[in-house]
Amino acid sequence: MLEYAKTRLRRLWPLIVVGLAAALGWWWFGHLLSFEALATNREALLALRDSHYGATVLGFIVTYALIVALSLPGASVATLAGGFLFATFPGTIFNVLGATLGASAIFLVARSSIGASFAARLEGAEGMVKRIKEGIDDNQWSMLFLIRLVPAVPFVIANLVPAFLEVPLHRYVISTFFGIMPGALVYTSIGAGLSEVFARGAAPDLGLLFTPSILLPILGLCALALLPIIIKALRGERGIG
Repeated sequence: MLEYAKTRLRRLWPLIVVGLAAALGWWWFGHLLSFEALATNREALLALRDSHYGATVLGFIVTYALIVALSLPGASVATLAGGFLFATFPGTIFNVLGATLGASAIFLVARSSIGASFAARLEGAEGMVKRIKEGIDDNQWSMLFLIRLVPAVPFVIANLVPAFLEVPLHRYVISTFFGIMPGALVYTSIGAGLSEVFARGAAPDLGLLFTPSILLPILGLCALALLPIIIKALRGERGIG
């Protein structure tokens, strides 16, 4: 019994460390992960970028990865900052790199610590989690891209549910990198225009992602991601292959 407890603790310690780091991160830095903080510190951030561009890029990507890995509520602000500091391009690439690294880190931590035990519990899941699980069981690539493309799927759920299922790391990383790119491009482009927003003393319109001109192309990509699942279902109904 004691040996089992020790083994269990060894498996859980990475998740415990992440949880403690997330709590401390929110306690110490939560007030900095806001649009108001970005507006207040914009001149200092631009000066840092201009004087130490390479270090600023590296520091930004690492900070973004930590925000995602610790599930801190500041990813949207970080994405805006990426556009504000580095323009739409290469800002979008820096944002996607940071998000993918952070998502991959929490994927590995969750899988190594509680993946096996939670995989069994997902069998009785309901709602969105159940639909994601069934989709991944049916066609991993399609569902992995879909949950990244659909704005309604919370990022933390898209990060963790695949970790509890038998999703290979390379599929998770590839689908995350390319799947979040459309949304990241939109938010980074909003961030690239923040100078005018700051000048007006206004706030950015994050609802732009849900306007028809932006949302319809993303829904089109979602339809493409769903196509293999639909074809497989139709073949199953017709008894083909």
